[in-house]
Amino acid sequence: MLHRGQPHVRASPEEAEGDLSKLAKKDIGTSSAFSSLNPNGGLVDKLDLFLLKTFKLDVKIEEMHMMMGRPLKPTPLEMLHLKEMLAGGAIVGLFLALGSPIVAMFGIIGFFIPDSMFQGKIRQRQADIMRNFPTMVDLMALTIEAGLDYMAAIERILKNVKQSQRTELENELQKMINEVQLGYTRRDALKRLAMRTGVAEIRSFVGLIIQSDELGTSLVELLRNYAADMRFRRLNKAEKLAAQAATKMLIPLFIFIFPTVFIMMLAPMMKSLVQGGLGF
Repeated sequence: MLHRGQPHVRASPEEAEGDLSKLAKKDIGTSSAFSSLNPNGGLVDKLDLFLLKTFKLDVKIEEMHMMMGRPLKPTPLEMLHLKEMLAGGAIVGLFLALGSPIVAMFGIIGFFIPDSMFQGKIRQRQADIMRNFPTMVDLMALTIEAGLDYMAAIERILKNVKQSQRTELENELQKMINEVQLGYTRRDALKRLAMRTGVAEIRSFVGLIIQSDELGTSLVELLRNYAADMRFRRLNKAEKLAAQAATKMLIPLFIFIFPTVFIMMLAPMMKSLVQGGLGF
């Protein structure tokens, strides 16, 4: 943790990554999501603890829960139970259907099925964050140009948005402001923002602000250029998807449309052939 008055040496990328890992462990690993499990309790508690310790699922599940925005439902424990139930249901279902215990063990794949659902929610949340991110960067640039520093600028922007109308990005920025008010350094709060979202653009944004703080460079032009670059990359992505649309349309054309056209064209000929030949 960096204190004022201490000399600062710029960290290498490896050290920065190590700092981020420490922050992740401190933010995730100390969670009490699984503290209610009793090692001397029932079968479910023992199974939960066995899976958590053997496969080290506690950090992974809590990280997914964090990147989902820490919803009230499902909790990390409920996420673990869902994985267990799907795995158990798949094993029992395969055994009843095929009667082979060896084949039934392939039902363990059901344990990993919920991960795709959780990852889908994470991607949906990240897309919502990125949808509003360039506009937020532009607003920050305007507010900083008016004389505020970047934390005060973010706080001023958030004050003009009602709590009920806030997006995922604004909620995450509010968490960052709250952490700074609770005593975390700005550097740590920014890194936690990047860790909670898991978005590459926000990690770059955080690095940009930290670099500006270290070097004392103007942040306004950096933010404007960064917002313009994000919009340019978004436009390129949209053009790329539009170019791919024609190729992707060939699959339904070959599967659904062309067979129907051939049937309509050849059906009268086939009917004449069956009824009395071609008539030559």
